[in-house]
Amino acid sequence: MKRFCASLAMASLLTASIAAAAEFHEVACEGEYPRHLQGVCTDGKDAIFWSFTTRLVKTDRDGKITRQVDVASHHGDLCFHEGKVYVAVNLGKFNDPKGNADSWVYVYDAADLSLLARRHTPEAFHGAGGVAFHDGTFLVVGGLPDDVTENYVYEYDAAFRFVKKHALAGGHTLMGVQTAAFADGHWWFGCYGDPKILLKVDASLKRVERFEFDCSLGIVPVGPGKFLVARGGSTKDKRLTGRLVPAVPDEERGLKVVED
Repeated sequence: MKRFCASLAMASLLTASIAAAAEFHEVACEGEYPRHLQGVCTDGKDAIFWSFTTRLVKTDRDGKITRQVDVASHHGDLCFHEGKVYVAVNLGKFNDPKGNADSWVYVYDAADLSLLARRHTPEAFHGAGGVAFHDGTFLVVGGLPDDVTENYVYEYDAAFRFVKKHALAGGHTLMGVQTAAFADGHWWFGCYGDPKILLKVDASLKRVERFEFDCSLGIVPVGPGKFLVARGGSTKDKRLTGRLVPAVPDEERGLKVVED
């Protein structure tokens, strides 16, 4: 009977988790900001975290602000892990061939956005611009000079000890990689450019697929085969906004936005 009850409890938790994830939907972040959106993540339950370069914002699933804090420029893409929000931060120059970046990952309490720790990531030579987590591993992505023909990602363990630098055989992208997430057995990397580029990479970081799709402001897995991708906007007085729209995998484009 005890085993049955325990199994029932675990099944109930799993069902609740799946149901919560399914409730993330197309949404606009409340508010207007002086700098543009750099990345988005969720806690997988009821909160969305938005990085607007100099403002870190927490909302509910409907985009209503529950907490926000001013932060140093440049706060980039971010990820959630075990009650904490990890944000890639560069306090120096991006895309500089001489490596005059000042790369970090800042760690925030997901409940109140209080700063808990700063992890130095000097290996991100051209500027830390994004961070993602999967299976005990953090990957930091970021800037790239114009004349470099491959992107780099920097692997760290769960305690942010440097493990390895990986080269992605997907060609050059403008200013490197901006956003990152892991879902459906792959790493997904959003990049700038004209057109904007999506890199879909296998879990070993060996096989790279390159697509023309825009998830350069944020990519958020919300269930098997389900994503939200970020879009930016501006107001008449040049304030910046952010929203999330649904997307699904696509053989030709990597992802495609789901139209109503």
